[in-house]
Amino acid sequence: MSEKPLLVLIDGSSYLYRAFHALPPLTNQSGQPTGATFGVLRMVRKLIDEEQPTRVAVIFDAKGKTFRHDIYSEYKAHRPPMPDDLRCQIEPLHACIKALGIPLISIAGVEADDVIGTLAKYAVTQDYKVLISTGDKDMAQLVDDDISLINTMNESRMNAQGVQEKFGVEPSQIIDYLALMGDKSDNIPGVPGVGPKTAVKWLNQYHTMQGVIEHAAEVKGKIGDKLRAAIDDLPMSYELATIKEDCALDVQLEDLYVAENDIKTLEQLYTDLNFKSWLEELNDTQAQLSTSASAGVEPAVAKTATIEKNYQLIMTKQALQAWIKKLKSAQLFAFDTETDNLDYMQANLVGLSFAVQADEAAYLPIAHDYVGAPEQLSLSYVLEQLSPILESDQYAKVGHNLKYDMSVLARAGVTLRGIAHDTMLESYVLDSTASRHDLDTLCSLHLDHKNIKFEEVAGKGAKQITFNQVALDIALDYAAEDADMCLQLHEILHPQLAKQDKQYTLYQQTEIPLLSVLSRLERMGVYIDSASLAEQGQQLAQKINALQQKAFESIGQEFNLDSPKQLQQILFEQLELPVIRKTPKGQPSTAEDVLQELAHDYEFPELILNYRSLKKLQSTYVDKLPKQICEDTGRVHTSYHQAVTSTGRLSSSDPNLQNIPVRTEEGRRIRQAFVAPADSVILAADYSQIELRIMAHLSQDERLMMAFEKGEDVHSATAAEVFDVTVEKVDKEQRRAAKAINFGLIYGMSAFGLAKQLGIGRHQAQSYVDVYFERYPGVRAYMDETRELAHEQGYVETLLGRRLYLPEINSRNAQRRQYAERTAINAPMQGTAADIIKQAMGSIDAWLTNSQTNKQTSTRMIMQVHDELVFECRQDQLEADRAQIVNYMVSAAELDVPLEVDANTGENWDQAH
Repeated sequence: MSEKPLLVLIDGSSYLYRAFHALPPLTNQSGQPTGATFGVLRMVRKLIDEEQPTRVAVIFDAKGKTFRHDIYSEYKAHRPPMPDDLRCQIEPLHACIKALGIPLISIAGVEADDVIGTLAKYAVTQDYKVLISTGDKDMAQLVDDDISLINTMNESRMNAQGVQEKFGVEPSQIIDYLALMGDKSDNIPGVPGVGPKTAVKWLNQYHTMQGVIEHAAEVKGKIGDKLRAAIDDLPMSYELATIKEDCALDVQLEDLYVAENDIKTLEQLYTDLNFKSWLEELNDTQAQLSTSASAGVEPAVAKTATIEKNYQLIMTKQALQAWIKKLKSAQLFAFDTETDNLDYMQANLVGLSFAVQADEAAYLPIAHDYVGAPEQLSLSYVLEQLSPILESDQYAKVGHNLKYDMSVLARAGVTLRGIAHDTMLESYVLDSTASRHDLDTLCSLHLDHKNIKFEEVAGKGAKQITFNQVALDIALDYAAEDADMCLQLHEILHPQLAKQDKQYTLYQQTEIPLLSVLSRLERMGVYIDSASLAEQGQQLAQKINALQQKAFESIGQEFNLDSPKQLQQILFEQLELPVIRKTPKGQPSTAEDVLQELAHDYEFPELILNYRSLKKLQSTYVDKLPKQICEDTGRVHTSYHQAVTSTGRLSSSDPNLQNIPVRTEEGRRIRQAFVAPADSVILAADYSQIELRIMAHLSQDERLMMAFEKGEDVHSATAAEVFDVTVEKVDKEQRRAAKAINFGLIYGMSAFGLAKQLGIGRHQAQSYVDVYFERYPGVRAYMDETRELAHEQGYVETLLGRRLYLPEINSRNAQRRQYAERTAINAPMQGTAADIIKQAMGSIDAWLTNSQTNKQTSTRMIMQVHDELVFECRQDQLEADRAQIVNYMVSAAELDVPLEVDANTGENWDQAH
């Protein structure tokens, strides 16, 4: 049986807004916004290229009201008007789509959803498969065996099973689900207070909205009252949420095909919009068509142009010398290393690639050793020739994630210098909220180029070979492309970043220098006491076994504590505990937050939480850390990630140093295994309450600033204000409450969350919050102003200019919008703290490197964890070096309140706290 033809329907209206909020605010040479236009076009081109549909259309909402306004005059009444920066992009976007020959549909009186629903359902009757590209949850109601969804913003697909897993209901129940919840952004009433959990619960129980209405009398509590009060409006909400499948359309399926490009119009549009890579692509396409026509060949419409690349293998000394000449004469060159291992402490150099201009690159193989591999230049000769360039600041270099290449070269005896740029960091500083900053993703996003993947040259899974086993003719394109595309990517990203003065300064003065610091920090590593961990492992095993036995005794039977299915049965069938939340498949959830909520009232869930906590410590650290000790150094070497968190904080992996508990006995025991060499001690230097100090600086609240200036314990000072007592009379419980308020509010905690944390009533918690803001009016003013500014400009900034975009800040979804508002308040503080410790790391590393060179100290920086730097110090150098380290840390930023650092020592990391 032949495969069904494919119809792809693209929800242009959905992606217009998502691209606008998801991408950095790109502009052309005259300052006209172009980001949303670029994002939607890239999505459309990529989708058509990958899916190769038989029929395709892009659908947009038409101007004016729709039939839903006739049903309910207040439909979408509260939706804010389209931002001017987005409105001005619609006309050029539509023009580009039409010039690309892609059918564009917009029908007055109905929404894009209705046009898509009508086309999709009709196409199925004509034996088509349908793929709808959208980010709109309402479309889930259309899904069936022949209709599926794709969200090209995050590459996720959804069939009927996917709808069930995501929403907890079948596609046939989506309209019921939407009607019950309502939609604040569309002003669909629904049942006030009903969210996804309640809607899923009711539909699992009563199947349809009508079933819920018929059983409304059975629903207890306030939510039952709200349901009964909303019954009269529910049929209208259902009708508003229903996508029409019978719109009058003046197009036929046969009309929905990609026609020939209007080259002249596209040229003008791409020139006006400054879409350089697409303009070059057009020029290449025209050249190819012209050549074909002159040869009497029937021209074919090219989807994407093939750019002729000049990639060269360097196999001789003469060829290497020629490239060395190019590298020396280039203002900037890109380079990349190829290795046989991803672990920077184990990786051996297999080859290097270089690029000096777009589409001109070379690969220098050194250690390809497969059977029949041709003779290559030796490692010693290559390093002898290249080290004067690689180790010189005179020759500017760009790469992608150069920290890894720096460490690999260091293993080969080469100290990389002259790092001018790193495209991973350029992308990260431009927009830290982007989900990924890897080379493949960025080339696809900014260059509309699909890189060769490692699996394409080395295979997958158990059959995957290391790069030294890859044939040179295959290795050439893969390796040279990495350098070539990195250089091209830099030429796109760097001008954008250079326009932003504060961001560019942050990039040049903080992030680029930190790259080298982190490489040295990683290679330094930390000693681990394996014997201590082995002893702890035995004790943990005993504690875990004791918890298992206690669980068995309390239930009266043995069961697998690691089995969610068995745990569900014990908790919700045998013990009949209340079901807090269900999984997408409708089963009672046993997730950690659910167990934590149950543990407030029941002993058994707390037992399970303790068991899980110990098991995680055992598997993640106690059992794993000894296996991560490097044979060459006897140390554990973590990997620090500079371009992952949205706020600028560093993260780490293998092992993750950020997640080792500090408040539990077991966590402290793990920290005790991080030890100093025999002649040294561990020095831990930790910023004291740095985020609260940054809050004081940002808010300029007089009382808060005064507390820090006087050197008071700020939690006691806050307790004195909130509880109206003198600082001397503040007790432990009052200080604990004040600490929860201080930290909770800067993380956006509500009175409800504070009540839960302190174990008090919500009204009492609200009174604490109210008094706090009365005493610290500057803090409230800062929060209000920050929220307002975030709504206006779509981002917030740290003191050093790190920008955090907030794509959900004006979301129609209240939960997402409120989360974005909380992030807007906290991000400047957390991000500024991250910037400050990065500045301190750079200064301390420079001092240590200089001091070690001059044999003035042997102190080494060995870890960075949150707001803390950890060092190995010799006893005879301790006091002098401690004073220097503290001085560099407190001098890393100029705030209107003093920075303070607690610097303590011990034989191990735990003792140094």
